[in-house]
Amino acid sequence: MNQRARIAMPDDDVTAFVENSGKLQLATINPDGTPHLVTMFYGLDEGRIAFWTYAKSQKARNLARDPRVSCLVEAGESYDELRGVLVYGTAALVDDREHVMAIGLKVARRTTPGVADELLLPYVEKTGLKRVAYVVESTKVVSWDHRRLR
Repeated sequence: MNQRARIAMPDDDVTAFVENSGKLQLATINPDGTPHLVTMFYGLDEGRIAFWTYAKSQKARNLARDPRVSCLVEAGESYDELRGVLVYGTAALVDDREHVMAIGLKVARRTTPGVADELLLPYVEKTGLKRVAYVVESTKVVSWDHRRLR
């Protein structure tokens, strides 16, 4: 077995890692072809990565032109602790306002664990007026867990 295969996470570990992480690096494509990379909080929508952003943000403009994305969720400080999941796919625009708000609430719950929904809803409703949401349709997933080398 090669080293790449040894460090790949089993599917259940990939799912658990994405479910239990809080933020990701989102790459979209700028008009000149360069990557636009930002840190995003995210939620899960039927197991898929979902996020929201201001409608006039650079990432939203990029996604309107080209919906391809890369989403990196990673952890670890030293080489032997590095773990990550890289999801390649397309970001599907969510245009239903209720669905946008539901995604916003999922993101808010993950960024403020233990805070009751009734306290989160005013924030979600206010900031959601200027936001759009996306769900990532995965085309390829790559994972690694260097702890498996021990």
